[in-house]
Amino acid sequence: MNDVPRSPANLEDTRQLIRSSGSVAANYLEAQEGLSRKDFFYRVKICRKEARESALWLRLLDVGSGELRTKERQTLLIEADELTRIFSAIAAKDDTQ
Repeated sequence: MNDVPRSPANLEDTRQLIRSSGSVAANYLEAQEGLSRKDFFYRVKICRKEARESALWLRLLDVGSGELRTKERQTLLIEADELTRIFSAIAAKDDTQ
């Protein structure tokens, strides 16, 4: 989606999307290296939060009227939702809540 319309709002939404989506991956790696069970679940919950945030930025992003860009955004939204559900299922196993 590197050909979305350029606007101040899109530039900021794109920056935020890059940060939050990268944070999902980084926190998942951190969860895998968790020092304790509590640390693992904490990181997984951050992954869930960042996946939800990524979906927000995707929804806010103005992709223009192109059908291909709209489909690509929908695919990414589905992926963000799937990741949110996966991390929610893992977080539900946390017995320290």
